Amino acid sequence: MSTKNTISPAAARSHTRKSKPDSSSIILIKKFILVLFAGFFAWAYQTALPPPPKTVGSPDGPPITSPRIKLRDGRHLSYTESGVSKDKAKYKLIFVHGFNLNKYHNPFAAKASPALVEELGVYFVAIDRPGYGESDPDPKRTVKSLAFDIEELADHLNLGPKFYVAGYSMGGQIVWSCLKYIPHRLAGAVLIAPGINYWWPNLPSNLTNEAFSGQLPQDQWSLRVAHHLPWLSYWWNSQKWFPSFSFIDEVHAALSSSDIAVASKLFAAMDPDQLQAWNKQPRQQGEFESLHRDLNIGFGKWDFDPIDLKNPFPNNDGSIHIWQGDEDLIVPVTLQRYIAHQLTWVKYHELTGTGHLLPFADGVIDSILKELLTKQN
Repeated sequence: MSTKNTISPAAARSHTRKSKPDSSSIILIKKFILVLFAGFFAWAYQTALPPPPKTVGSPDGPPITSPRIKLRDGRHLSYTESGVSKDKAKYKLIFVHGFNLNKYHNPFAAKASPALVEELGVYFVAIDRPGYGESDPDPKRTVKSLAFDIEELADHLNLGPKFYVAGYSMGGQIVWSCLKYIPHRLAGAVLIAPGINYWWPNLPSNLTNEAFSGQLPQDQWSLRVAHHLPWLSYWWNSQKWFPSFSFIDEVHAALSSSDIAVASKLFAAMDPDQLQAWNKQPRQQGEFESLHRDLNIGFGKWDFDPIDLKNPFPNNDGSIHIWQGDEDLIVPVTLQRYIAHQLTWVKYHELTGTGHLLPFADGVIDSILKELLTKQN
């Protein structure tokens, strides 16, 4: 008689049941995950946090090499003068530089005919925008703040009740702010290839989408970050995993063939010291307070749209001009045309066969001065 080894159902369940980790192991795992996440976010925060700027005039900072005024809030604004002497000047013009440039990138000083400047009697003052060159950063900088800095500079230098302003590229955006906030102080204004914010609400979406898609992919992403996630701009434009804004990386793929020809001629005429000052001084205090903040403000959320501006000279006692190259690959000519068409009181000048560097092309600055000063008066 054979016997079978039988296992009771209870014993079978006991044999196949998996052992459960004790509660202390679960708590340790949760703590480990929590510490891991906390460490990651601490690392991410530190990575996204920009370093403090290098203070101009400090032992570890860049030297002061040009005059500066002290503004009401304690910041210093650096400037240079050119043209005829201020006391003899018939016209006084403040120039505002563009992105990754400074007060020495002044086409009125570099390219205007000395004979024409003397004949017209023009005095120029070019500034370093906050955080650039030798001007102190402005952590509270807004779309409107530099307009009031310019007004304060004009009063400090005794330029009189009215003066002219000219801005190039992103400096042209500052001229829109001057037209908005200090129009009563302006005798006239020039916007040279002024930067365009793709998120200005009055621009048609079909035009902005087409123009935006024509930008370099790396620039599209940098502008999206500046507009939607400005707190991430420093990290985005300083990390090395993928390309950042092309003009920060000094990638010149956005320059047209005419721009390259102009730049080659311009740089060939410079000595090594001049060339080094052009390339290094704009961002010598650090890239965040100059370049990254520039992107955040220029392509961020504005409190006005230039297309909503009213004519500051209804009695024709002044004029506003936009100059644009039809081969500009940085500022889309289609959007510039639209803005000029909407603002019928703006005199629009489009130059054939020129790119973004049009103010440094031969003869262009003389034409700008003649249009602004001789035809107006």
